[in-house]
Amino acid sequence: MNKELAKYIDHTALKPDTTKEAIQQIVDEAISYEFASVCVNPYWVPYCYDRLKDTSVNVCTVIGFPLGATSTAAKVFETEQAIKDGAAEVDMVINVGELKSENDEAVKNDIKAIVNAAKGRALTKVIIETSLLTNEEKVRACQLAKEAGADFVKTSTGFSGGGATVEDVTLMRQTVGNEMGVKASGGVRDNKSAVEMVDAGATRIGASSSVDVIQEN
Repeated sequence: MNKELAKYIDHTALKPDTTKEAIQQIVDEAISYEFASVCVNPYWVPYCYDRLKDTSVNVCTVIGFPLGATSTAAKVFETEQAIKDGAAEVDMVINVGELKSENDEAVKNDIKAIVNAAKGRALTKVIIETSLLTNEEKVRACQLAKEAGADFVKTSTGFSGGGATVEDVTLMRQTVGNEMGVKASGGVRDNKSAVEMVDAGATRIGASSSVDVIQEN
C-alpha cells in the first residue's frame, strides 16, 4: 500500500443516489487509510464533520455542483453554510458558459466571491471542467482562478463526460506555477494513473476508487 499517495487523495462520493451507508463507508476508509479528506455533497458535511473532527481527515464539499451555473449569491450562501457545518475545503464549479462567452470578469468575480467567503476558514478549489474547454480556455480559467486568489485549480466534476488527463494536469501546472495546488479529478481509478497525475504536477487527487488507487501494482 502506498501510504504517501494516500495523503494526496480526496476520497469522494458525490453521486445523487449516495446512501448514508456509503457515506459511512468512505468515512471509515478515510480514517483507516489516512486520506487527505472525504469529498461529499453539502448535505453530508455535518455528519462527516461529526465523525472526522478528532482525526487528521478534512471534510471537503462541492459548491455550485455539478453545473456551475447557479448565481454567485447562491454559491456564496452554500459556501458559508458548508463551512459553518464543518467543511475545511470547498470545491466550486466555475460558470463554464461565461468562460466560453469570454466574459472573464464575471468568471473571476464568481470565483473571488467564493474565495472571500472561505478566506481564512477553508481551502478553495476551482473546478474548471476541462472536458468542455479548449486548451486556450483551460489556460484562461486557471489564470482567472489564480488572479481571484483561489488555493487550487481542479480538472473536473466527473459529471460532464470526461475526467483528468496527464496533458491537462501538465497544462494547468504550467499555467499556475508552484504557488497553487492542482487537483486531478475524474477517472483516476488505479495506482498507475494516480502516480502519473502526481508526476504531471497534481498535488491532490479526487477519486471514488481511492482504496484501489493506493494499492501498489
